Amino acid sequence: MPITGQTVPAPQSTAPADGGSPRPLLYRRIVVKAGTAILTGGGEASAGVNLAVLSSIVGQICRLREQGAEVLLVTSGAIAAGRAALGGYGAASRDIRSRQVAAAVGQSRLMQIYQEQFAVHGVTVAQALLTTGDLSNRQSYLNVRNTLHGLLELGVVPLLNENDVVAVDEIGAVFGDNDRLSALVANLVDADLLLILTDIDGLYTADPRVDPSATLIRRVERVDERIEALAGRELQPWARGGMPTKLEAARLVTTSGIPMIMAHGRDDGVALRAARGEPTGTFFQAAAEKLEARKRWMLSGISQRGQVTVDDGAAAALLEHHRSLLPAGVRAVAGDFDRGDSIFILNGSAQRIACGIANYSAQDIARIRGLRSGKIEETLGYHYGQEVVHRNNLALL
Repeated sequence: MPITGQTVPAPQSTAPADGGSPRPLLYRRIVVKAGTAILTGGGEASAGVNLAVLSSIVGQICRLREQGAEVLLVTSGAIAAGRAALGGYGAASRDIRSRQVAAAVGQSRLMQIYQEQFAVHGVTVAQALLTTGDLSNRQSYLNVRNTLHGLLELGVVPLLNENDVVAVDEIGAVFGDNDRLSALVANLVDADLLLILTDIDGLYTADPRVDPSATLIRRVERVDERIEALAGRELQPWARGGMPTKLEAARLVTTSGIPMIMAHGRDDGVALRAARGEPTGTFFQAAAEKLEARKRWMLSGISQRGQVTVDDGAAAALLEHHRSLLPAGVRAVAGDFDRGDSIFILNGSAQRIACGIANYSAQDIARIRGLRSGKIEETLGYHYGQEVVHRNNLALL
């Protein structure tokens, strides 16, 4: 069963009865995501941001650092801060232009708030604004990773956000209220845990705002179609916030071997409890082991330029025997991609089962699909190998 533990256990105290030290941290490198709903709601707001909530999150991050953790914060709130500074400009609209204008005004204000709050604890912060293009290109992906690792080594807390000012393509260019961005960052830095702080206690069996019988799910062993159905609507990578993008983030990081916790951001000490492995929110279990860095990048999905559909035999060879994808098993090709691009691999039911780096372009694969590998050179006039995707360049979903 993919979901377990609907009986809610009592949280354990972080301080032992004998007055000794708190429980040690279970996770050492943590990506925390604080969404717009948690940063702007639930009380009096200043500059569009709930300072009490923001201050609490900052304080918990600093306490985690004191205990030896490395923390990266993916934060929303720039648009809300900008709209507040502009007297509510664009509040009734979700068009790209008004969002970009508000973000341009609000980003510096949000950073100033964070700098002031972290300075109280003597902690230096750094800002990183990212777009899909920064992470879809392998070289810039590595550059971002090196920068973030360098900041962590210096004891600096990276503050990351989507660069709304330049993310102009509404479909596919936004990260989804930073849910997807937080998952990509967790993969990027090889995190031990992704913690998504939101305005709900976790994943429920139904929407608790409309169904009083809805039950909090404490543990998800695997994000599959049954779990995705709980989001109430089809998952789309361009959806901004909401449960669908959180489940998409969970699927991405857990498949890569990183656990995720979704919890209420206004719960006292929620980040501390999560880092110590204490019951809080919904825990999404990671795969058995972490993927290597290059496969985590492929699995992120942001660089996929096309897809191939395979027959049942090829699907079984990939999933059960961890073999390469040969042209004989390919049934259809979609998209416009070149040799060396990352592509999705779908089974006959149109489900994504893997992704990998293509040895041949979309046009070439369309010509050699269904053929034995020995026919590749005869058909194309050249030969880049027997495989459409080699098993060393393939990651299973």
